[in-house]
Amino acid sequence: MHACGPGSTSPDRPAEWTILCDFDGTIGVEDVTDTLLENFGQPGWQDAEQRWMRGEIGSAQCLSEQIALLDMSRSQLEACLERITVDAGFAGFVRQAQASAIPIAIVSDGLDIAIHHILQHQRLPALPVFANRLVQTAERRWRIDFPHRHPQCLQASGNCKCQFAQRLAPQRLLVIGDGLSDFCVASRADHVFARARLIAECRRASLPFTPFDRFPQLPAALARLQAQHAAQGPRRQHDRKA
Repeated sequence: MHACGPGSTSPDRPAEWTILCDFDGTIGVEDVTDTLLENFGQPGWQDAEQRWMRGEIGSAQCLSEQIALLDMSRSQLEACLERITVDAGFAGFVRQAQASAIPIAIVSDGLDIAIHHILQHQRLPALPVFANRLVQTAERRWRIDFPHRHPQCLQASGNCKCQFAQRLAPQRLLVIGDGLSDFCVASRADHVFARARLIAECRRASLPFTPFDRFPQLPAALARLQAQHAAQGPRRQHDRKA
């Protein structure tokens, strides 16, 4: 995991926007944890999934129970990760953001080892990653740690994404995501690029958003967003929803 923030900007071009991007179901087309469990999970992981879907437990407890049921070697993990499909337009979107001096970080309630391995295998841009920590405890056994867990997280998530809204985005925040782990941080964003379930949540909560299917749609959407807000000046930190 990178200890640095989402990136730096040149002093003559201060960043008005910071991008926080989900990984599973957003950058990665498949959900990594689900894929691992479907291939290597022992019986019982589906029960935890159903309890989480019903709102009986948070994602941290769900993931702890599920990861403990994985039966796989390190080589099996890596071989499975190398079959994960990544959105073909993601690299181009990152290059556009970096050319505009917009910091971008991956903030995920998924697995850090998996994200780093996939980015490296696909030769995608190296970005700061804030995610849950997958730890190998024996040849075929694993556990999950939560370095970004927050005791007051409303969703009891393993990685409370809301804490990054103020810490990494002092001016304008753009969130990119697709699902339940993005609902809360989306409410703190100045704009959302939304896929899948996050579209319905943005509509329900009347959040400013742009729907998308794949990353090749987003360079034009980002350019429009920059143009719309260019005349408004920097967003002050205390202006954003708490």
